[in-house]
Amino acid sequence: MDKEKVASTKRRLQDDQVYAALAETFGALADSNRAKILHSLMNEELCVCDIACLIGISDSAVSQHLRILRTLRLVKQRKSGRMVYYSLNDEHIKVLLDVCLEHTQHG
Repeated sequence: MDKEKVASTKRRLQDDQVYAALAETFGALADSNRAKILHSLMNEELCVCDIACLIGISDSAVSQHLRILRTLRLVKQRKSGRMVYYSLNDEHIKVLLDVCLEHTQHG
C-alpha cells in the first residue's frame, strides 16, 4: 500500500452525503424514460402533454418521472395560467447530459 497516495486521495474525498446525492442523480438517469425527458428539455421547456407525446408514454407516467426529477433538482417548473412547463434546473444538468451522451457515443 502506498500510504502517501492513500492519504492524499483520502483528503480529497467528499462527505458520504455528497456521494449519496451523486448516486441518486445517476440513479435518475438509469431510467431510459427519465433520460429521454431530460434530453427533451435540454433546449426548451415543455409541458407534460408535450413530453408524453415525445416519449410515447402516458401523461401520468411523465408526471411521476417529473416528480422524481424535481425532487432531485434536475428539472424545475413554471406555471402559466393552468399550464405547467418544465425545463432543466440549471446549466450543470445540460453539461452532465452532454458529457454522458458523448461518452455513450464514444467508440
